[in-house]
Amino acid sequence: MAFFPDVPTIPFEGPDSTNPLAFRHYDAAAVVEGKTMAEHLRFAVAYWHTFRGTGADPFGPGCAVRPWEDGSHSLAMDLKRVDVAFEFMGKLGVPYYCWHDRDISDEGANLAETNKRLDTVVAKLKEKQAETGIKLLWGTANLFSHPRFVHGASTSCNADAFAFAAAQVKKAIECTKELGGVNYVFWGGREGYHTLNNTDLRREFDHLAKFLHLAVDYKKTIGFTGQFLIEPKPKEPTTHQYDSDCAACMAFLKTYGLDQDFKFNVETNHATLAGHTMAHELTYASSYGMLGSIDANRGDELIGWDTDQFPTNLYQTAQVMLAVLNQGGLGSGGLNFDAKLRRESFEPIDLFYAHIGGMDAFAHGLKIAAAMRADGVVKGMLTKRYASWDAGVGAEIEAGTADFATLEKYMLAKGDITPNTSGRQELLENIVNRYLR
Repeated sequence: MAFFPDVPTIPFEGPDSTNPLAFRHYDAAAVVEGKTMAEHLRFAVAYWHTFRGTGADPFGPGCAVRPWEDGSHSLAMDLKRVDVAFEFMGKLGVPYYCWHDRDISDEGANLAETNKRLDTVVAKLKEKQAETGIKLLWGTANLFSHPRFVHGASTSCNADAFAFAAAQVKKAIECTKELGGVNYVFWGGREGYHTLNNTDLRREFDHLAKFLHLAVDYKKTIGFTGQFLIEPKPKEPTTHQYDSDCAACMAFLKTYGLDQDFKFNVETNHATLAGHTMAHELTYASSYGMLGSIDANRGDELIGWDTDQFPTNLYQTAQVMLAVLNQGGLGSGGLNFDAKLRRESFEPIDLFYAHIGGMDAFAHGLKIAAAMRADGVVKGMLTKRYASWDAGVGAEIEAGTADFATLEKYMLAKGDITPNTSGRQELLENIVNRYLR
């Protein structure tokens, strides 16, 4: 049975195409800087938004039209949805997908039944992966939707919630390994607080660290070789989440001796909610060797919550791909479309339009970033700006051979600093804009 009978496999037709069911920039086999676009971008479809999203928002229920859904939470529906997902991903031409455990399989009456049901769905996912060649980029556990996690999971005031979360993550890691997943993500949706009046903050941090150490130990026990990733987000649903941004996560991991076991899965809309640009978060993570993967979306500047819209801004996608190219790629990571249709876009065909647009935006951004790197103008200006650190007193400071006494002697002899030069911000912005065509 075909679930998208009127949609062909999406072709590449080039920049002049006006076909809404064709790529204008994403040519999977095209080579950029020695790798194909498919190798650079490693696109993934988010199971939760794409196949479980209903179009609901805070002011109304879902209105998405999904002819294959029967309204039940049955195992049969979970299995049918796998067929829908792989037909969609196959026609779109994406190599990866991502899931939460509760996206692919709803809960049973108890943990044992839930795990048994999950095993059945994982077996079918494995069959479809073998049939299509589509792979699992990463799995994760939903530790935020069920009422048992009302106070958090690993940071809950209820020790039983911690124990249940541990059992759930154990199973999710096992399923990720079974499906050949190359990463596993931790997102602390409710690992935080709403008021400090009822929160033992240090104790909760200690419990979160304990939980992650237990996960690392179990990963080694079962021989799972995938990369562990933490996904920062500052707020929503909690007022303050402990994994608020890359810098906070880095400090946490260093403090608790976990920095060798984790990297970051950075999301655009989470970066902006933290008061940062995506370029800032990517640059920070990459500078410490911690950029592992990316959730590709955007927010709405006029709305204060996590809108998870599909990325269409070329300036933004070019910045993202510049960061990726500058660090030599994402390794086992990829670009996961953690993005959902607008509520008004409720027909199945809209799923294709949205993903095609996002994939084209990143392919175009990749070409822009590669052109900037080839010209080397921006990098050259950056190198020139910091030239005083490459020789003389600057090199001595960086090498650790200078101290306050030698620096005082240096300045007493010189009298004053070499005059500063302009930062050329406007010129640099103009130069960057030259590539956006």
